Amino acid sequence: MIADFTVLQIGVALASGLGAAFVRGLTGFGMAILLVPVLALALTPVEAVLVTNTVSLLLGLSEFRRLRQHAERSAWIIAGLVLLATLPGLAVLSATPPPLARLLIALVALSAFAAILLPSRPADLPGRTTTALTGLSSGFLTGFAGMPGPPVVPYYVGRAIPRATAKASMILIFTFASAAGLASGALLGELHWRQLALGALLLPVVLLGNWLGSLAFGRIGDTAWRTFVAVVLAAAAIAALVKLLHG
Repeated sequence: MIADFTVLQIGVALASGLGAAFVRGLTGFGMAILLVPVLALALTPVEAVLVTNTVSLLLGLSEFRRLRQHAERSAWIIAGLVLLATLPGLAVLSATPPPLARLLIALVALSAFAAILLPSRPADLPGRTTTALTGLSSGFLTGFAGMPGPPVVPYYVGRAIPRATAKASMILIFTFASAAGLASGALLGELHWRQLALGALLLPVVLLGNWLGSLAFGRIGDTAWRTFVAVVLAAAAIAALVKLLHG
C-alpha cells in the first residue's frame, strides 16, 4: 500500500509531519493547519486531509486519558457538533476541483494566522451561540480542509484560561474531528487503505515531533509562543499560496 506513493510524496509527508507535530506539541494546535497545505502539494487534497486525520487520531488516542482530565467541559460540546458537520464539509471537498480546493485550503491556513493576532478576552465561557458556531464551523473545516483549528483556536487561546486547559481542550476536539473526518471519508468512498497506511507510517515521526514540542511547552512566555506560532502559520500559508499562484 505504501508503494502506491512515490518516494517524494513519502519524504514530503515525513518532513512536514515532524515540523507540524513539533508545533502541535508546543501549542496544542497547528498540526493540521501546517500539514494539510504541504501534503496537498504532493497528494490530492482529499488524500492530504485523510492522511492527516489518520495520524491526528492515532496521536490523540495516545494522549486520551490526560486530555479527558484537563479539558474544559465546553470541549465535549464542540466535539459533538464537529461530528455532525464534518460529512458535509468533506462532501463539498469531493465536489471541488483540486486546484481550487488547494487554494481554499491555503486560505484557511492563512485565516488561522489572523486568529492568533486577536486580542485576549476574559476567561468566561462564550455564549451558546458562539460555542455552537465554533463547533459547526470547525466540523465543516475538518471535512473540507482537514483543519478544525481556525474556529477553535481563538475560542480557547483567545481567553485568559490556563494554557494547559486550552491545549488539552483543543487536542480533545481535534481527536474527535479526526475520527469524524475518517468516518466521513469512508461513507463517501474516499477513504482507502493506502491513506491509512501512510498515516500510520507518519506516526513515529509525529510522536517524536510532538514530544520535542512538549518539552518546550511551558518553558517560554505567552508572548513568545503566540509569536512563534503566528510566524509558522503565516509562513506555511504564504508558501502554499505562492506555490499555487506560480504553478
